[in-house]
Amino acid sequence: MSKANWNEDLKPLIKKYKGKKHPLDHKNTYQLVVMVILSAQDSDKHINEVAVNFFKAFPNMEALARADAETLYQYIGKVRNFGNKTKWLLALASKIKTDKNIPLTMEELTELPGIGRKSANVIMRESGVKAVGVIVDLHVVRVAPRIGVASGTDPKKIEKQLMEVSSEKDWGELGMAISFLGREICRPTNPKCIECLMSTVCAYNKGGLA
Repeated sequence: MSKANWNEDLKPLIKKYKGKKHPLDHKNTYQLVVMVILSAQDSDKHINEVAVNFFKAFPNMEALARADAETLYQYIGKVRNFGNKTKWLLALASKIKTDKNIPLTMEELTELPGIGRKSANVIMRESGVKAVGVIVDLHVVRVAPRIGVASGTDPKKIEKQLMEVSSEKDWGELGMAISFLGREICRPTNPKCIECLMSTVCAYNKGGLA
């Protein structure tokens, strides 16, 4: 399908989910940064549960910077890969020191421990910063190829493909829209194609892809 067609065909999806808050239940940028790091290879639901007591103990970057690994284990010991995540959080807090120093550019965010392009894109979207990329989480990795708007399983390659077929002004919302579609409609098994905004252009619905 041509670039121009995808650019138009994706608009109803973007419109449906535009501005919808990320499922990680954060109240500020500090909380989001921490939760994004903790959520890697874990579920947003679990991290939302863990976060309640975590942020009571460490309400800001200053408090986190004063913590040690043993203390953090008490709060995130049941999070997947908590050992590395503890190291990343402590290193990040030591470097940033206060909430006001949290960077909001792709280059600076991806230099921080535990933050890659996907996480940086999420932080930038939720902070209202102009997007320089497209969020590609596990839902997008699964759904974008299923629809036919991208191919492969490499998040960076899928991000590049999505950027190529959409307007730059839509980048900030496109990935999150596809992610919400995957969470709500385009489930791994028994997708609700009859309810899907993308059904008329979707390769899976047309029988072309699994």
